[in-house]
Amino acid sequence: MWWQIPLGVAAGLLVCWLLLLAALASARPRGGLLTEAVRLLPDLLRLVSRLARDSRLPPGTRRLLWLLAAYLAFPVDLVPDFIPVLGYADDALAIALVLRAVVRRAGDEALRRHWPGTPDGLDVVRRLCRR
Repeated sequence: MWWQIPLGVAAGLLVCWLLLLAALASARPRGGLLTEAVRLLPDLLRLVSRLARDSRLPPGTRRLLWLLAAYLAFPVDLVPDFIPVLGYADDALAIALVLRAVVRRAGDEALRRHWPGTPDGLDVVRRLCRR
């Protein structure tokens, strides 16, 4: 009897985790963009940091970027980072989803102004943001 409560909680957490993974999988970029985003992850992290510190962006947008930075810094992910490729794919997906919202609010100019990488990388980011 006593074991039913922890078992139910564990089963509920597992279902929630699977639902979150399914939601991320359905929102993933198509056409190989996710693998390119994983490759650009260091530049994307610098971009998020620069955008979060830009006082010209609306406060709500900056808060969203700081929440993303906190998620990326938090040691517990939806998919653990030690799993090859998939471990970093959830980080790249989270960045892509937040950047879509940021570019819609702040515009393409903010993205171009803060991009630390190559022009080809910026094209990938624009495709991630559906621009």
